[in-house]
Amino acid sequence: MTPRLSALVVAHNEEARIAACLERLAFADEIVVVLDRCTDRTREIAGSYTDRFLEGAWTVEGDRRNAGIAACRGDWVLEVDADERVTPELAEEVRRLIATTDADWHEIPVDNYIGDRLVRHGWGGSFGKAAYPGLFRRGVKRWGPQRVHPSLEWSGRKGTMLTARLEHRVDRNISDMIRRLDAYSTARAQDLRDSGRVGTLPGNLRRLVSRFLKCYVLRRGYREGGHGLLIALCAGLYPLLSHLKARLETD
Repeated sequence: MTPRLSALVVAHNEEARIAACLERLAFADEIVVVLDRCTDRTREIAGSYTDRFLEGAWTVEGDRRNAGIAACRGDWVLEVDADERVTPELAEEVRRLIATTDADWHEIPVDNYIGDRLVRHGWGGSFGKAAYPGLFRRGVKRWGPQRVHPSLEWSGRKGTMLTARLEHRVDRNISDMIRRLDAYSTARAQDLRDSGRVGTLPGNLRRLVSRFLKCYVLRRGYREGGHGLLIALCAGLYPLLSHLKARLETD
């Protein structure tokens, strides 16, 4: 039997981007959309592409993603975000792979765009992904209980990375990048306070330097000019800002 594929999209007020995402997922056997506290037209627009919705209010990113996975009925799940686009080449490779692989999950390489600029190098340090484990058999992947960048638990075997790339419209401009840094560090600060392990200032100053060098030098962010410099700066500042917010702010 041909394995059934569920495409999973988690969205919060994504009326401007949800259609472009969902129209690329028609090759899946079902599309499941998780609507997290949506107050705009996201549900109305998504209704043109699927009738499989899960609506609710989740404060923890891992919880809402786990709820979406549990709602899927396919043998395999392809997990994408509303700002991501599956290319025809990737769709074809996904269908071919799930019919032949003996592994349980696979990573997908990502092309990240800032505006219309393709930025291939320098991503990392919890501020961007060059690849992600987005294709998996239902039941082998579980997200951890964190608000941002939740951890992952696997019960299956990793396979080879796909070759076709996912398009990720990560930021519209530099201001978007800075707003994302602020939102990520605020959510991370809440996780740190909840855990009771907020770290130390010297430790996070060292992480600023090591993450900057990792993104700018080891991951060749220098090849992207000013965009690579900005990514490396944001990656380095992310843990430091999270630590300072956890220490100095109360909510």
